[in-house]
Amino acid sequence: MLNKMVVVAGKQMGSLKPVSTTSSGCSWARQQADSVHIWPPVSETRTGPLGCSNYDNLDSVSSVLVQSPENKVQLLGLQALLPEYLRERFVAAALSYITCSSEGELVCKENDCWCKCSPTFPECNCPDTDIQAMEDSLLQIQVSWATHNRQFEDSEEFQALLKRLPDDRFLNSTAISQFWAMDTSLQHRYQQLGASLKVLFKKTHRIIRRLFNLCKRCHRQPRFRLPKERSLSYWWNRIQSLLYCGESTFPGTFLEQSHSCTCPYDQSSCQGPIPCALGEGPACAHCAPDNSTRCGSCNPGYVLAQGLCRPEVAESLENFLGLETDLQDLELKYLLQKRDSRIEVHSIFISNDMRLGSWFDPSWRKRMLLTLKSNKYKPGLVHVMLALSLQICLTKNSTLEPVMAIYVNPFGGSHSESWFMPVNEGNFPDWERTNVDAAAQCQNWTITLGNRWKTFFETVHVYLRSRIKSLDDSSNETIYYEPLEMTDPSKNLGYMKINTLQVFGYSLPFDPDAIRDLILQLDYPYTQGSQDSALLQLIELRDRVNQLSPPGKVRLDLFSCLLRHRLKLANNEVGRIQSSLRAFNSKLPNPVEYETGKLCS
Repeated sequence: MLNKMVVVAGKQMGSLKPVSTTSSGCSWARQQADSVHIWPPVSETRTGPLGCSNYDNLDSVSSVLVQSPENKVQLLGLQALLPEYLRERFVAAALSYITCSSEGELVCKENDCWCKCSPTFPECNCPDTDIQAMEDSLLQIQVSWATHNRQFEDSEEFQALLKRLPDDRFLNSTAISQFWAMDTSLQHRYQQLGASLKVLFKKTHRIIRRLFNLCKRCHRQPRFRLPKERSLSYWWNRIQSLLYCGESTFPGTFLEQSHSCTCPYDQSSCQGPIPCALGEGPACAHCAPDNSTRCGSCNPGYVLAQGLCRPEVAESLENFLGLETDLQDLELKYLLQKRDSRIEVHSIFISNDMRLGSWFDPSWRKRMLLTLKSNKYKPGLVHVMLALSLQICLTKNSTLEPVMAIYVNPFGGSHSESWFMPVNEGNFPDWERTNVDAAAQCQNWTITLGNRWKTFFETVHVYLRSRIKSLDDSSNETIYYEPLEMTDPSKNLGYMKINTLQVFGYSLPFDPDAIRDLILQLDYPYTQGSQDSALLQLIELRDRVNQLSPPGKVRLDLFSCLLRHRLKLANNEVGRIQSSLRAFNSKLPNPVEYETGKLCS
């Protein structure tokens, strides 16, 4: 509030200090300047922004004191002495003198009045004293704001929560929020803090609005800082800082992302022991009882190493099944051209319909197969097929065209447990034919799977039938007939001979006893953690075997075929193993799940 001044019989009892005005006060000033008349003797006047804005009722004000060097000259007396044509300018000059303190000229325009400052006083529109008083008030509110927060932190409710928090494991912000939510006393105390800060916040905004009104014609901006409300996440982090960064006079700030503390600049160290973090995946299952900063046990799929949980990696599978080869596709193609015996997988040819190297009538379907009988002759090996080749000879001028259907059985069992080879379907390769003997019309028919389509095999079934190749006279296109569709069955169709049927690929070491030992550890682990290690190795073995599944929308479950026919496990045992692997795999970090189709019963 600005000063009041009372003048009785021309004697001044106070002092005037003109400051800026508002539009309501300036309307009164314009009225006084527009109509010059004789005013009654001055008995009282007040000061405000430009001398008028703090009047409760401007209509009741009828006199203004002009402050003279002797403090006794009244406006009424001067008006009586001046001629009429000077009175209007005198009133304007008197108002400028009062409102602008002889530092400028009063200007009123569009419901706003201000002082047009003289060059000597460029800041005449700035009431520095009032501005400074408001800035001091805002500073005091900041102090009160900090006091309320400090009182909340020192309150019995807040300190009681700190004492109740467990110290045998790390508490992240989520865990602290749960303890916070369950504390009704602390909730009530926090609401009281919010109500007190809300009152201060409203007062701050009210002062700021007044401050900007006073400073709108100043050359400097008002100086103040808005108090910042502390959110719940701030208080949760504050609790972490008090728990883990309080090893100095002033606690530091805890950084949850890095599990470290930022200490005050004058403190060399403020971080205390931070317990281990419990959770899923790489987090600890339990903290060590003798040192809570280290893990005591880990989740499935992780192994304890120097107080930390690290991903458990399956040991090498070379002891169980070797799956690596460095044979490249270009090398394979060259070796196939040479029919190199080093890449031939020697197998047994069986057929009741024909013999190798003998001519036969191809009118009817012929069945033949190559098998390895690994369980009897090669129990320590599994076999991978890279290519299949037949040498087929036709009699001269024969119009027959061989057509072959190939079925592959990966690890043994019945013929129904074989998959059909989709020759020339989609991206799958087609037969390649190369001439061997022009006189006998012999050709090598080879389908090359390469590293992309290679697969396990135990038996390869070949179904051979023939069709008749002819030329359509109307369209000059090659057409095919089935032999029984010929109108003249007695017509000679020619004969066919198969000289060789070979599988090219390689054999891999395979130890069924070692795999049975892994499976045994699922129920009877040797040591603590050996069960998880066995599960990891079996999952790795399953995935790598199924990677050689034939093309199709869904991978075939070759691993079950391996267990069923090479390890001779019962169906229910195979199902139990697969269920255990799926359950364990779901607990691993970033588990890879894929759908498989059933091949073996």
